[in-house]
Amino acid sequence: MTSLPGDPFLAAASGVAASRTPVWFMRQAGRSLPEYRKIRGEGSILEAIKQPELAAEFTLQPVRRYDVDAAVLYSDIVVPPHAVGFGIDVAPGTGPVASQPLRTREDLSRLRPLEVDDIAYVTDTVDILTKELTVPLLAFAGAPFTVASYLIEGRPSRTYQNTKRLMHEDTQLWNDIMSRLVQHSVTFISAQLSHGAEAFQVFDSWAGALSRHDYDTFVKPHTTAVFAELAQRHPGVKGIHFGIGCDHLLESMNSVGNAVIGLDWRTPIREARQRLGANTVVQGNLDPALVLAGTDIALAGARDVLADNAGHPGHIFNLGHGVQPDTNPDVLHAVVDFVHSGGHS
Repeated sequence: MTSLPGDPFLAAASGVAASRTPVWFMRQAGRSLPEYRKIRGEGSILEAIKQPELAAEFTLQPVRRYDVDAAVLYSDIVVPPHAVGFGIDVAPGTGPVASQPLRTREDLSRLRPLEVDDIAYVTDTVDILTKELTVPLLAFAGAPFTVASYLIEGRPSRTYQNTKRLMHEDTQLWNDIMSRLVQHSVTFISAQLSHGAEAFQVFDSWAGALSRHDYDTFVKPHTTAVFAELAQRHPGVKGIHFGIGCDHLLESMNSVGNAVIGLDWRTPIREARQRLGANTVVQGNLDPALVLAGTDIALAGARDVLADNAGHPGHIFNLGHGVQPDTNPDVLHAVVDFVHSGGHS
């Protein structure tokens, strides 16, 4: 364990009162930090991830700069399919791209099961970090649906038309793809936890593109399997379940397992607890655009989030999505200080 007894993040994740409201930011490492840009170099993020010393440094940078209460591993949700040789990369300015998308059963043969040895560079990075960090390290993986959407579409999409068509036209193939990606998610997160990460987040970033019926039918059983198997392998370890534009799916997402619910900026915290239960632990949910608007507006937004939470112990402060590349780090630092002070400027 790297964190101290009474750790604010782990306490809040369990719904227990902490010494302060914990803060971390999705995408807190990366392009918004000048120290990152200085040493990042050229090429795919997947190549940087394969260098444990470099990936560990990128993970540590925001912890040093912001005094956040958790580190999140510098990695990417397509590392597992990349590691098994499916044929996917992350194109700068575009995102995950696959020149040969997964559209047929023959394509599924390229998505073999993930072995821990495939991701030795990831566990090596975790080993470095557990010696350096004094806050919890968050493991993470993409949820099966969100990873599937990249593999099937071949690139980021606004419509997910190929993904939706496949789930309805060939449900058996769809379920086989999702089962394979459940294995990837579980193996990826479990490896990180086994090497010292202390909590995890499952990113189902694009689940909000689905109707409630399609989510419940084609996605929820597989995401439930991820959380269930991780709970069996790592009893007591807290997981966070996050998606964007998922207000209509909150009840379904909440029912996949004993998870912290990550909220984007659209759903008020108070309303989420009215719908899901008064003891629901939530993460979020400052609109990242407010951070781009400067310190005063960002702090006003943070004040509103804290007021919305109304002192509930089960609250991890975060943005409602990831840090944007053009974010001013000084504004984020001011937000952390403000939240740690209990909302006092």
